Amino acid sequence: QVQLVESGGGLVQPGGSLRLSCVASGSISSINVMGWYRQAPGKERELVAQIDSAGRKGYVGSKGRFTISRDNARNTVYLQIDSLNPEDTAVYYCNANQGVWSSWGQGTQVTVSS
Repeated sequence: QVQLVESGGGLVQPGGSLRLSCVASGSISSINVMGWYRQAPGKERELVAQIDSAGRKGYVGSKGRFTISRDNARNTVYLQIDSLNPEDTAVYYCNANQGVWSSWGQGTQVTVSS
């Protein structure tokens, strides 16, 4: 299993952009699926985007504002969020799923407010 560390969150104004990073302790090139999830206060954790080992991407809702990518050489998965709005406020979590195991990062807080 790998350890995951997210970063890049913070307080931003509506309309701004963020790029979240998820750095893994080991290689991610062979991990089945890397995903970004988010959880807002009082709500269930939800999938935002995922990318598999072949580079295939999937998005759930607002896909036009979210872009997931990976840099295998840096063991890093990114989530680019554009046109942020207050409804995007949540803790964003990185996940690595290899089928037989799954790992979560500690989360990074994204707060969108004027």
